[in-house]
Amino acid sequence: MRDKVEEVITVIRPAIQADNGDVILHDVDEESGVVTVELVGACVTCPASTVTLKAGLERILMDRVPGVTEVINSGETAQEIGETAVSL
Repeated sequence: MRDKVEEVITVIRPAIQADNGDVILHDVDEESGVVTVELVGACVTCPASTVTLKAGLERILMDRVPGVTEVINSGETAQEIGETAVSL
């Protein structure tokens, strides 16, 4: 499954890089179908990054890779944890 996810990301990557962003694949949990990526570059501050993640990457991966159930951005998760720690 990971090889297929990497293959699809390789096809998608030029479109993301055209907007000065990129995507890094961190993990593919074959049991749950969750793919963990990190959006970097211009994607970090882009207000449309959630759309890129869910309507772009997630939709395409779910269509092309059997078993993918969700795509999450590890960068957002780390940022949310940092924000929560700061607010405590």
